[in-house]
Amino acid sequence: MRRRDFLAGAGGLAAAGLAGCSGLVTTEPAGAPPVLSDRPDAVYFPTHVEGMKMAETGRAGSYRFALTYSYPHRFWNVNGREVTLTEIASEDDVHLMTTVWDADTGQILPETGLSLEIERDGELVSQEVIYPMLSQPMGFHYGANFGLDGDGTYEVTTAVGGVSTRRSGGFAGRFADPASATMQFDFSAAERDGIRYENTPDRAGERAAVEPMSMEGMPNGRARPTEELPGVVGEATSGDARVVVGVRDTPPEGVDGDGRYLYASVRTPYNAMVIPAMAMTASTGDFEGELVRTLDPELGYHYGAAVDAVGDAIEIEPTLPPQTARHEGYETAFVSFDPMEVTV
Repeated sequence: MRRRDFLAGAGGLAAAGLAGCSGLVTTEPAGAPPVLSDRPDAVYFPTHVEGMKMAETGRAGSYRFALTYSYPHRFWNVNGREVTLTEIASEDDVHLMTTVWDADTGQILPETGLSLEIERDGELVSQEVIYPMLSQPMGFHYGANFGLDGDGTYEVTTAVGGVSTRRSGGFAGRFADPASATMQFDFSAAERDGIRYENTPDRAGERAAVEPMSMEGMPNGRARPTEELPGVVGEATSGDARVVVGVRDTPPEGVDGDGRYLYASVRTPYNAMVIPAMAMTASTGDFEGELVRTLDPELGYHYGAAVDAVGDAIEIEPTLPPQTARHEGYETAFVSFDPMEVTV
């Protein structure tokens, strides 16, 4: 068993092997350009875009899993307010990614706690807890770089410990139990090196993002569209994150308290990907306190609280940035926030 650094990938997992994606016309071995020295403190277009391929999907109870892979990636990890770059290690062969979602609704499930165990011919190759990540084309997922024992067939067991986030509405009482699924991964260095790869010097650093991917049988991490959310009263931007604020007449099942329900749905600009694992407070009317991380089939992943009353203005302040690793293009965004005010 060995523990190795998890790495997130320099921007894009966009093209090859993704249904409906096109426009990446070069095939090159992995080797990312240098990190930009003049990056904006916001979402920006990365220095290069990489494809990805599906290994296999699996299911265990209410959970669905997809195992995908690409070149090894550099990444930026977030610990509190500190953002740290981790480079690719010489022994890394592949970047494995796992997406977890609800089998009934197709909704991505952040904060499950997730580990991978890799075996070949019954022998353990690697085992580790892998970490939550944000990428522009893929949104929220779990990822890590791994060294393998050459070409061949590997058995990869994905295990979740249950969702730690508060669940409400139709998700109340669900996703509390651990589950696991074993998927097959046929690895070939030649096939990995055939994954499409494109340097993007003409767009690198631009205030933009790689288009979301599309892969058959696997959802991406997009937030609930604003027009589908109930009781929306306004929207604000801070730290380059978009915050959609709404008020429901009553709290959903699974939320303690009476009165109304104030919630904030936080998403990325451009692609509207869910931004999880933040800390956030709100002040309105008679309420001043935490907005709790919550998973709900109607509201999606959001931050919410039961409130007695809502006044003429709602003040919201993120107090801790999302504790997720970042692929290139997200590492300078969603770090420093100013308070926001939405007029009701």
